[in-house]
Amino acid sequence: MSLIDWLEKHSACKEGSDWAVATGCETIQEVWLRDDLKPEWRIWIATRKGMVSRRVLRKFACACVRQVWHLLTDDRSRTAVEVAERYADGMATAEELDAAYEAAYEAACEAAAMTAACEATQEAAWVAARNASLHAARAVACGSSAKRKQNKILRQMVPTLDEAK
Repeated sequence: MSLIDWLEKHSACKEGSDWAVATGCETIQEVWLRDDLKPEWRIWIATRKGMVSRRVLRKFACACVRQVWHLLTDDRSRTAVEVAERYADGMATAEELDAAYEAAYEAACEAAAMTAACEATQEAAWVAARNASLHAARAVACGSSAKRKQNKILRQMVPTLDEAK
C-alpha cells in the first residue's frame, strides 16, 4: 500500500501526513525506519490496528511503566506490571491478569491523596493490566527524554513493520 493510501486509511493528522510525504518515503515501512520520526508518531503508527501485535504493545506498555517504576510504591501495582508481562508471554492467565489489575486498582484507591505518584500508580496499574495501547505511552510520558526512551524501546521491539498486515 502506498504511503499516501496508508495515511488516508488511518486518518493521519495533517502535520504528520505532510511530514511523511515530504520525506520522500513511499511506504509506512520506510517512514518507520527513519531516525527522525517523532516518538509520538511512532507510537501512533504502532497502535493502528494490525500494525503491531497486542503482545508487543502490552510489552511496550510495561516497558514504559518501568520507566517510572520508582513511583510504584505499592507492591500490588508492581505485581500488576509483572503479571501483565507474564500474560503477554503466555505465562499468566486472563484470570491472573484480572486479579492483578483489581489489586493494583484497589491499591490506588486506598491512597490517601491523589498525588502525582498515586496518579502514576493508578495509571500504571490500569495500563499494565488492561490497556496496551497509545494510552500506555501517554500515561508515563513525562517529557521529551521519556518520549525518546519510549521511541527507542519501541524501535528495538519492532525493528521493521510487516506491511502485509
